Amino acid sequence: MELEFSVFLIVCPLVFLGGFIDSIAGGGGLISLPAYLMAGVPAHFALGTNKLSAVGGTAVASFRYYKNKYVDILLCLPSIAAALAGSALGSSLALVVDERILRWVLLVVLPVTAFYVLKKKKPDRDPPLPRIKTVVYSLIISFFLGGYDGFSGPGTGTFLILLYNGIVKIDTRTASGNAKLVNLASNISALALFLYNGRVFIPLGLCAAVFNILGAYIGSGLVIQRGTKIIRYAMLVVLVLIFVKIAWDTVHAGL
Repeated sequence: MELEFSVFLIVCPLVFLGGFIDSIAGGGGLISLPAYLMAGVPAHFALGTNKLSAVGGTAVASFRYYKNKYVDILLCLPSIAAALAGSALGSSLALVVDERILRWVLLVVLPVTAFYVLKKKKPDRDPPLPRIKTVVYSLIISFFLGGYDGFSGPGTGTFLILLYNGIVKIDTRTASGNAKLVNLASNISALALFLYNGRVFIPLGLCAAVFNILGAYIGSGLVIQRGTKIIRYAMLVVLVLIFVKIAWDTVHAGL
């Protein structure tokens, strides 16, 4: 397929916005992936090319969080391993389990989650957990959300931030940093698979990656400078986008 210049004009600005949102609250794929489809990129190539552009932005955001000491690396590394194991299981389950079940569960869970984000006025005032509980809870969350990502996955980064902060009691910026690194690992794994199967438009993906990196750089900088308030607002936007997408998919499929 020969790509016209108009494809780049549609994809790149929206991928910039996706990188910006993703670096703050996760869920950037809800913006960037539809951009590829809107531009007429075939679905499998859209998935693969989106992974290429997303890896750059996620890597930049991860580095900025790490550089500013908003990553708990000793907690993050086993979380990455757990998420990758969960993703492999989730991908396998996707072949045998009806996705309608997950859609209906999320249609209930998402409004409750949004209410929780709105209600929690001071997200970083909870006392920290003992270290062993922090590690165990983080591993469990990473494994199950890795499974969710492998099975379906809209908004995995957002849910990681919410659960790391709400259950593991990591402060919001560190939760964002850890979530970025976990997402980066899963994105690289998926990208390798798409590249191996020849499902990536490399010129488009590299061009879009530049815009994604720029969006991620600006977004992660805002979090570092302005703190948790911007994460909270961006997270609500992402939760609404996830809810709309799942509701649309459910209705469109006649479920």
